[in-house]
Amino acid sequence: MNRPAAVEITYECMKFLITHNPTNATLNKFTEELKKFEVNTLVRVCDATYDKAPVEKEGIQVLCLREMAECVSPLIRDR
Repeated sequence: MNRPAAVEITYECMKFLITHNPTNATLNKFTEELKKFEVNTLVRVCDATYDKAPVEKEGIQVLCLREMAECVSPLIRDR
């Protein structure tokens, strides 16, 4: 399956890399792409489709947006 290329967005002093969600079969190539863009934190916004351990082994922190949202006040989250 062909995947769209990663897109880098810069906003003030922050950079965001928008990518597809990899599978375990495509994880090595995906991790290489993250390293090419010097990613140090990856935030999952979709359901997990891969094991995060190999990504973390490369020094990239993996966070899950859904898990982070559970810690946010319902007043903020439900807006």
